[in-house]
Amino acid sequence: MRKQYVAVILFMIFALALLPAVAMADRVKDISSIEGVRSNQLLGYGLVVGLKNSGDNSYKSPFTIQTLLSMLERLGTTVDVRKLVDPRLGVSDVRQLRDVRVENVAAVMVTAELPPFAKQGGKIDVVVSSLGDAKSLQGGTLLLTPLKAANGDVYAVAQGPVSVGGGYSAGLRRTSVTKNHPTVARISGGAMVEKEVDFSFDQLEKIIFSLHNPDFTTVQRMVLAINTALAVEDAAKALDSANIEITIPEALAEKKVELIATIENLDIKTDTMAKVVMDERTGTIVIGENVKIARVAISHGSLTIRIGETAKVSQPQVPFAGGETVVVPQTLLAVEELGMGKSDRVMVMEPGVNIGEMVKALNAMGARPRDLIAIFQTLRAAGALKAQLEII
Repeated sequence: MRKQYVAVILFMIFALALLPAVAMADRVKDISSIEGVRSNQLLGYGLVVGLKNSGDNSYKSPFTIQTLLSMLERLGTTVDVRKLVDPRLGVSDVRQLRDVRVENVAAVMVTAELPPFAKQGGKIDVVVSSLGDAKSLQGGTLLLTPLKAANGDVYAVAQGPVSVGGGYSAGLRRTSVTKNHPTVARISGGAMVEKEVDFSFDQLEKIIFSLHNPDFTTVQRMVLAINTALAVEDAAKALDSANIEITIPEALAEKKVELIATIENLDIKTDTMAKVVMDERTGTIVIGENVKIARVAISHGSLTIRIGETAKVSQPQVPFAGGETVVVPQTLLAVEELGMGKSDRVMVMEPGVNIGEMVKALNAMGARPRDLIAIFQTLRAAGALKAQLEII
């Protein structure tokens, strides 16, 4: 039964290998971005209150109490720490501060992204993350927290009830149960934009598109597609493998939004370098479609690999029917697991074979990702792998 199952899988691999490659196209908006049109990261420090004894331990997180007392003073309430502890302890002021028990409060870091062209009064989502040793933020409320950018200016203010997405943490003295990640929460629309990012979009005379994955072939195809769509010669030109500069035609000087909408919906056939990416920690392997191998002999454990390519002459069935005699390459792939008295031997793989076919066949035989990683590393060391090998 196992041999029949493997035979069916190999037959499907052969059938897919003989199918013609389909050229996939991507929209410009999916493979590039406009220079200057980007989001900005915001950061703030605040307090979450209203927790049910799941906040910070005051002794281990004294900064929570310090922040709470500072906030109360700004609101007009002065708290004498010495009256909150047992006077018989006879400890220093710092120790007195640590002995204050307020377990319904947690210090948090608040992060958000300010989208491009955000206006005053707009709402954005925020992420609230515990900074101390709080057990859960469930049921808490974030107090008014200014959100600053890298330049120190306040661009938004966050406040509101937090949501941990169904997570919780509960326990007794020696037993606890935790679901999901209750120390990180979100507030949908929890921040209000107070300041706009200066960006004069109407004053632009040129627009620069930057590719997410730089490639000279993709850039050239994109330039040709843009010039054809705008019907203006040399409206777009490539600055390098990642950036394309577009000079705005006079007829579209007041229609920049329409211009960008037209460009970003163009379909471009992207091209990428042949690459194999491997993650040794998880055994994950990602292989590009253009990865090829040179003629090389391989022996790995008990696995035998035979990959080759032969030429078959195809002639028209009816004589003098106007057909053409062509040579059709046929790929031969066979994988065998040695054992049961068989001896190991070195097999030869022919040049030009798609290594993805070999991987599929090895997976059908039960080869582990660790085996594939070892084979790829050896191929790369021998110079037989016609692709970049990246290990993460």
